[in-house]
Amino acid sequence: MEHQPVKFGIAGFGFAFGEDQDVRATAGSYVTDPERVIRWNYHNFHRAPDGVTSTALATDAAQHALTRMNMGAEDIDLVVLATSEMPEYPYWDSSAALARELKIQEKQTLLLNEGCACGVTGLGYVAGLMAIQPEIDTVLFVAVNRVSEFHRNRMNVNNSVHSDGAVAAILRRGHPNNQWLATDQFTDPELCDWFRTDYGGSVAPVPPPGWSSATAPSGTETVQAHFQKDPQRLREFGELVNNRTVSVIEGACRRAGLSRADVSRVIYINDPDGIEDIAGVLGIPVERTNYKVATAHGHMGAADQLTALGHHLEHGEVAPGDVVALCGISIGMRWYCSLIRI
Repeated sequence: MEHQPVKFGIAGFGFAFGEDQDVRATAGSYVTDPERVIRWNYHNFHRAPDGVTSTALATDAAQHALTRMNMGAEDIDLVVLATSEMPEYPYWDSSAALARELKIQEKQTLLLNEGCACGVTGLGYVAGLMAIQPEIDTVLFVAVNRVSEFHRNRMNVNNSVHSDGAVAAILRRGHPNNQWLATDQFTDPELCDWFRTDYGGSVAPVPPPGWSSATAPSGTETVQAHFQKDPQRLREFGELVNNRTVSVIEGACRRAGLSRADVSRVIYINDPDGIEDIAGVLGIPVERTNYKVATAHGHMGAADQLTALGHHLEHGEVAPGDVVALCGISIGMRWYCSLIRI
């Protein structure tokens, strides 16, 4: 791509997290084999108190960002909410609820729900809206994850400890720093049923008697069954996952007129083992990833990558001119990447 369709950058961040929980101390209350969870190398995760909703977390993060930027509701042209868990209510738009909580009146809102991906792919959607609507100058972009423990066991979905948190980013047209460069993504639709929750939707709105997320089969078991628990096939798929991640990073680089060698840091989903794997495939040191952030926060779905980017910026771990790849894999199955130039 010779030029970007629009130029915008991240001008500021805000954050909100559930209460800190020690993985080693709490794993036994979620699973019968806590050592399996402890081996994933998470130290901490966040659990929101009962009654604290995803909208509440998103609102807190947004207010934090607006306060830090000395901004008000009148300064926002578009509200985007990227959410990766069960909504609070069916037939309900939580992006509108967020705007209501922030008293942002008669402005556009956009709700994204692509699992873990939407906190990254959403930056590309914002670019598209800005390209066709020149009146959009300032966007409030919020990504939130709030696990519904009725529907999911946060330590038995996959090889991640699922965590509650939100990040808000203020996106400004023409902002010279932390500029979006490109977004790339693709899906393998044959795998779209992996990690789904079978109950609570229109097909099966009510679970059968005795069902509980605490004891329901995990998504990992679904994956293993797909490959008939064949170790060779599972290893080959693991390699495919990493190769596709590399491919989507390279696709974003091509769109931005860059090469993979131009990428200074890689921010993957908050999966310590997965981060080590992808760092090895890319040939970069783990220190140039979000490994430490992942162990400290747990997997916050759509909020992972922007939270890590904000952390790296605030701790001086990236420098002006660095190109950062926000990337990962999500339900769908979807591989995705957005590039940010610091």
